[in-house]
Amino acid sequence: MNEDFYRQILTKQQHAAAVPSNKAITNWAQQVIRLLYPEQSRQVFISIDELKQEFEKLQAELCLLMNATKACHDCNNEQLAKAFFENLPNLYSILNTDIQAIFNGDPAARSEFEVIRTYPGFFAISFYRLAHRLFKYDIPLLPRILTEYAHSKTGIDIHPAAEIGEYFYIDHGTGIVIGETTQIGKHVKIYQGVTLGALSVAKTMAYIKRHPTVEDNVVIYSGATILGGETVIGHGSVIGGNVWLTQSVAPNSTVFHRSTVEVLKKTT
Repeated sequence: MNEDFYRQILTKQQHAAAVPSNKAITNWAQQVIRLLYPEQSRQVFISIDELKQEFEKLQAELCLLMNATKACHDCNNEQLAKAFFENLPNLYSILNTDIQAIFNGDPAARSEFEVIRTYPGFFAISFYRLAHRLFKYDIPLLPRILTEYAHSKTGIDIHPAAEIGEYFYIDHGTGIVIGETTQIGKHVKIYQGVTLGALSVAKTMAYIKRHPTVEDNVVIYSGATILGGETVIGHGSVIGGNVWLTQSVAPNSTVFHRSTVEVLKKTT
């Protein structure tokens, strides 16, 4: 390797933007979730004072994470961390609706404990909900690191900027993609392999709605692909498996993919 290559890499090393490790950021989020849901933790608190101290510690840790992130240097990190934790009861209430939707919607779910402890859908949703709240406070980098961590663990890719209503149910989940400008209403159920994506991708579209809107009480079955910022799935609709949609669907519609399957008898 020549000297120019070494100089190029050295320059990048010297100008790399400071940011805590992904592990430090995701560990903080996991501690918050485990504090809200002891079903995921072995630690048990026996007094309100202990809980208060733990929440205060996690609030301070969030402030430290932002202080250590170069992109956050112009933010009021102490105030943002305080605002995040003041909003935590609301976030917790929304997550509880997601648990209820999963438990009530899946005949295989034996308990809410099982949903919280084992379901990849809830894992991805919980990280998304935390990341989305950080994103709404204009906190850079951290939200995307959190949702990409959940993506790596579950195969469920939810952009932290997506707007998703209460009682959100992801069944199985592997291969789901929910793009940045997606809007999803309440009581929506999505199966594995669903894509809510952009019809075309160009950098000039960065601040334009590129992803679909899904209204309340919609079910989208596995493998469906719904594209485009002007595409609206009307409330109460059912989108069948493997459907490809680039246009809006009226409320209370059923859309399905028609295919032909032939069974041939073996000749001897």
